[in-house]
Amino acid sequence: MYPTKTLQEKIRLFMIILIPILITQVSMYAMNFFDTIMSGKAGAADLAGVAIGSSLWVPVQMGVVGILMAMSPIVAQLTGAKEADKIPFTVQQGMYLSIALGVVVSIVGAFLIDPILSMMDLEDRVRHVAKYYIITIGLGMIPFFIYNLLRSYIDGLGHTRISMAIILISLPLNILFNYIFIFGKLGLPAFGGIGAGIASALTFVINFLLSIWIVHYVRPFREHRIFRNFLKPALKEWLSQLRLGIPIGFSIFFEVSIFSAVTFMLSVYSTNTIAAHQAAINFASFLYMIPLSIAMTLTISVGFEVGAKRFIDAKAYSYLGILSGVMIAFVAGAILYIFDDQVARLYSENPEVISLTKQFLFYAIFFQFADAFGAPVQGILRGYKDVNITFWMSLFSYWLIGLPSGWILANYTSLDAFGYWLGLIVGLSAGAITLFGRMQYLQKKMINKFS
Repeated sequence: MYPTKTLQEKIRLFMIILIPILITQVSMYAMNFFDTIMSGKAGAADLAGVAIGSSLWVPVQMGVVGILMAMSPIVAQLTGAKEADKIPFTVQQGMYLSIALGVVVSIVGAFLIDPILSMMDLEDRVRHVAKYYIITIGLGMIPFFIYNLLRSYIDGLGHTRISMAIILISLPLNILFNYIFIFGKLGLPAFGGIGAGIASALTFVINFLLSIWIVHYVRPFREHRIFRNFLKPALKEWLSQLRLGIPIGFSIFFEVSIFSAVTFMLSVYSTNTIAAHQAAINFASFLYMIPLSIAMTLTISVGFEVGAKRFIDAKAYSYLGILSGVMIAFVAGAILYIFDDQVARLYSENPEVISLTKQFLFYAIFFQFADAFGAPVQGILRGYKDVNITFWMSLFSYWLIGLPSGWILANYTSLDAFGYWLGLIVGLSAGAITLFGRMQYLQKKMINKFS
C-alpha cells in the first residue's frame, strides 16, 4: 500500500489489490464448486448430503475466518500509521488464537453433529454423507484457520498476489483429490460425497504449509521474523483481536447461516429439491466472490487511509468500490439469466433437478444486486474498524426480516420452496440499505472531526 493523490492512481492501486484477491476468492470457492459438481455426478443423494454438510460447516468456517479477518485492518492501519514494528507480535498472537478457535470448534462440533442431523428428515444415505463429509473436512480445520490468519496478514500489507499464488497451486490438487476420493481411483474405494471432504482437508494442509514457508522465507514477510523469537500467548492481545474480530465473524456468520437455515427448512422437501437448491446456491455463491473480493480490497485500502487519517481518500475508495460492485451485478445477473440451463446441467443430469435449479437461479439474479451493494459497504466499515453496529444490523436484517419473511412466503403463498429465496432477497436488501446509511454517517463524522 502507498498514498495516492488522483482518482486515476486510486483506480490503479485498487485494481492491483483487487485482481489477485478476486482470483484467490474465486479459486477458493472453486474448491466448494467442484466439490458440489463432482459429488452431484456421484448421485443426487451425495449432492444432497454435501449440501447439508456444507450448510453446517460453511457458516462455522466463515464465522471463524471472519474473526481472523480482523488481522487485515489491524495490519493495514499499523502500516498506514508507520507502526510496523508491532506487526510480528500481533500476528503471532493471531496464530495462537487460530489454534484455540479450532480446538473449541472441534470439541463443540463433536457433540452437536448427530443431534442436529437427527432433527432433520433426511434419507439414510443423505444423512451418512452429510455426517462424514463434516468429519473429514474438519480434520483440516486448524491448518485452514492458521492459513487464513496468515493470508489476512499478507493481504493487509497489500501483497495480495501471494495469496493468489498459493491458491492457484492448491486448486488443481483439490480437483485431483476430488477425482481420486469421490470416484475411487488409485485403488481406493469410491467415497462419493464424503471424498469431497477428504480432498478439502488435504488441500487445507497444503495451503497451510505453503503460507508458512512464504512468511518465513520470502520478502518482505521474512523481515518481520514471524516464526522467530516466539513470544508466549498474551490473552490481552487475544481479547483485543476478538473485540474487532467477533463482530466481523458473527456478521458473516449471520449472512452465511441464513442460507444454511433455508437449506435446513428445505429438508422437508424432496431430495431433488434439496439438490436443486444446493446447485443454485452454489453457483450464486460462486458469483458472490466478486463483491466479496471488492469488500476485502476496500478493507485494506480504506484501513490504510484511515490509519494515516486521510479520510477524504478513504471516502473516495469507498464509492469506487461500491460503483464497481453494482456494475458487476449487472454482468452476474445476465449470466444467471442467459445461461441458466447450462449452469443447471453442470450439477446434475436428472431432468427434475435441472428444472428446479433453473427456477431457483431466477431468484438468485435479484439477490446478486443486494450482495453487490451490501458486501462492499461491509468491507468499508471494517476498514474503519466500525464492526459492532454492523453485527446488530446483520442480525436484524437477515434473521429478523429475511428468514421470517421467507418462511411466511413459503408456507402461506403458492411460492412454496421458492418463497425462502424471495425472503433472502428481502433480508439482503434490508441489510444493504441499513449498512449504507451507517457508512455515510461514519464518513461524515470522521471528515468533520479531522478536517
